[in-house]
Amino acid sequence: MSPPDSAATAPAATLAPRPAASPAYRRILLKLSGEALMGAHSYGIERETIDRIVAEVGEVVRLGVQVAIVIGGGNIFRGVAPGAAGMDRATADYMGMLATLMNALALQDALRRAGVESRVQSALRIDQVAEPYIRGRALRHLELKRVVIFAAGTGNPFFTTDTAAALRGREMSVDIVLKATKVDGVYTSDPQVDSQARRYESLTFDEAIARRLKVMDATALALCRDQNMQLKVFSIFVPGALKRVVMGEDEGTLVHC
Repeated sequence: MSPPDSAATAPAATLAPRPAASPAYRRILLKLSGEALMGAHSYGIERETIDRIVAEVGEVVRLGVQVAIVIGGGNIFRGVAPGAAGMDRATADYMGMLATLMNALALQDALRRAGVESRVQSALRIDQVAEPYIRGRALRHLELKRVVIFAAGTGNPFFTTDTAAALRGREMSVDIVLKATKVDGVYTSDPQVDSQARRYESLTFDEAIARRLKVMDATALALCRDQNMQLKVFSIFVPGALKRVVMGEDEGTLVHC
């Protein structure tokens, strides 16, 4: 009887598992417009939309990425905007700040239901519902893997939540600011109007300002540029886009110095 074929009886070689890819960023700031929460509605908050956004944020948190969020208030203020026509600008801006706080509380509640721990910090003192903005405390929350939601903008009228995102991003020493929009990047012109519009893979802050591309307001862009803080613009409505950005994949438009 011939000896068994050693090649046939030898145990199959086991392949070592490939190491999982690591996130490209350790700490991010996500700028969410209030309009991102509206879904198909003309104003307000759509439950399905906020739950989907929260699911994507939770996935990034579970990758070990520290996440801060600046939220806008356009979805709520839009409902009262006709009545605010002719109103003193500072008063209208404070109303807008209160709208961001309402969105922040809704976002925090959705994160809680998804099992993601978070804290709301407000630039306006409303201690019954949110912590006051304290930089050291916010940094500690991030280190403890809590999502920090910054509400009420900078706490000052005449400054947008885009500027608040640039400011808080620098204060939190984030690796990148991510601006979530309705389109998948920055285009040469409005892609909904111009079929020839081309998406930029990257551009400089000076180019964005000079070409008036409306990536962010000029104050926010200048602050990012002066602090050498990268900005990525992408669509929050594309499933998985946030994770792909965090993993360093080709998604959206990178704005840099």
